[in-house]
Amino acid sequence: MIELTAAQVAAATGGRLSADPEVRVGGPVVVDSRRVAPGSLFVALPGEHVDGHDYAAGAVAAGATLVLAARELDVPCVVVDDVQAALGELARHVLATLRERGDLRVVGVTGSVGKTTTKDLLGQLLRPEGPTVVPRGSFNNEIGLPLTVLEADESTRFLVLEMGASGVGHLTYLTRIAPPDVSVVLVVGSAHLGEFGGIEAVARAKSEIVTGLAPGGVAVLNADDLRVAAMADVAPGEVVTFGTIPAADVRAEDLGIDRTGRASFTLRVRLGAAGDAATSARATLGLVGEHHVTNALAAATAALRLGVALPDVVARLSDARALSPHRMQVTERPDGITVIDDSYNANPDSMRAALKALAVMAGRDRRSVAVLGEMLELGEDSRVAHDDIGRLVVRLNVKLLVVVGEGAGGIHDGATQEGSWGDETRFVPDVETASALLRDELQEGDVVLVKASNGSGLWRLGDELAAAGADAAGGERA
Repeated sequence: MIELTAAQVAAATGGRLSADPEVRVGGPVVVDSRRVAPGSLFVALPGEHVDGHDYAAGAVAAGATLVLAARELDVPCVVVDDVQAALGELARHVLATLRERGDLRVVGVTGSVGKTTTKDLLGQLLRPEGPTVVPRGSFNNEIGLPLTVLEADESTRFLVLEMGASGVGHLTYLTRIAPPDVSVVLVVGSAHLGEFGGIEAVARAKSEIVTGLAPGGVAVLNADDLRVAAMADVAPGEVVTFGTIPAADVRAEDLGIDRTGRASFTLRVRLGAAGDAATSARATLGLVGEHHVTNALAAATAALRLGVALPDVVARLSDARALSPHRMQVTERPDGITVIDDSYNANPDSMRAALKALAVMAGRDRRSVAVLGEMLELGEDSRVAHDDIGRLVVRLNVKLLVVVGEGAGGIHDGATQEGSWGDETRFVPDVETASALLRDELQEGDVVLVKASNGSGLWRLGDELAAAGADAAGGERA
């Protein structure tokens, strides 16, 4: 973060100063006292189970010079009415200051699926051009986004922000803190339908990243998704599209998928969308799954619009790797078993994409095994959505389906109704039972997909299965 005095922090947040006005904050802004470094600002967030105020003294003892708090403390602090809102105001002030001082460009990414992978790809495309800040993991909400903004300093050239929403108005709040120069919208899908109240509400919510663009900003929209493409109507300025249809400004042609599940395609750019004379080049992704073509196109389009040359975009896409855990993370175990760990989260769209990748990777020669848990936050459509996935498993000829947990039971029912029988589909009550079953069932050559919403806890099984190979192979991962 840029260095600020305690008085400047108080002015930016509208808080009451209870510290020496000249105390300086120059270290990282943190909400976890274990991450404190010399010069930190510790943000004492209240929580359901843990109150940050209880850790303020320890944070100061560890090197924090100031605390943002909701009440007076026996440490140097700025007292505000709402700590979370004040954190957002501080981030808004710092970003505005940085924009006044230099040539910082902000990229915002949203969509029902693919946000985290796309922001990771963008980081790998932009870092060679200059200092780039990218969120850790999925820092995409009212707390994570301001913390990411506050990692930027005077040297930062690109600030990539993942923007998540679980309701209308959420992205308006985030874009008020950090109006993007480039807004990327990936897909309007079925994630969080239960919270939004319907697919059209999802579309309205996602469009807020477009209406929230900074003056002169560019909307980068998925031409393959009609709801996303329609956001061009509310864009305040330039629109650049990506996709596979001929009308897209940046598109994938001659798409192919190899036996490892990795896609290759010709990246074709309409003259004027690229930063140089080249209009097409061949790209091969290191990421597993055809669905990553959309993410790669989105990242490529944003990078091109920010001035990265097409040959560099293609070369960097080919070198890019999955950086965030539990997202189509592939481990080749020494016992011949391949583990695809996509257990970070799940909704019907991402579940279908992962199952198709499993089918491609297994092909005709290897046994495909799908270990699936519940897809959360689907509301009244949940039972039907799980049933549909079970039927898809059968249609894709997945050889063994293990359904974990009562909430995912509809997957087992759908597979059974579609024609699965005997030992082809198993229902188990929990992760521990699934683990025991797989220890007995897995055999050399199997390709195993582990996927569920994060709240299901199936990520623990993903870690366990991958570790069984990574430990023996010295931690190597594909």
